[in-house]
Amino acid sequence: MAASHYQNFLQFCEEWPVDETKRGRDLGAYQWEWVAHAFWEGENTQIAEPEACDQRYESLVPLHSNYYKHKYPHPRDTSFSGLSLEEYKLVVSTDTLEEFKEINKGVWKKLQEKFAPRDPEEKHKAWARALSRPRYLSVKSCMLP
Repeated sequence: MAASHYQNFLQFCEEWPVDETKRGRDLGAYQWEWVAHAFWEGENTQIAEPEACDQRYESLVPLHSNYYKHKYPHPRDTSFSGLSLEEYKLVVSTDTLEEFKEINKGVWKKLQEKFAPRDPEEKHKAWARALSRPRYLSVKSCMLP
């Protein structure tokens, strides 16, 4: 029984391509990791919940076979933005998203990252220096309500 589950998931993973442009966010790569973790003994793995395993496989089959793409066809290959499929792939790639994050950072955050100590030990020393400095009370903090 476990051998058939393992073979089904293995075949599924081999047919589902891993998109290298989506490092850490790709469904194909996630499925490979899940199968490696769930079936760590390969065909000899004992499955605690075979029904849940079957349900997971059955829920992934329509995605893999493009069932919903064929059931609800679109008249064009673009959306409201007018971008093509290749342009979408470029926009949602991990490298492009990281560039957008860098662009959207504020000036203060960029300065903090530039001058922050790289070594964890140096970071700890910087915090210790900052905390050991005497704090002076302001006039407002000394006033009674």
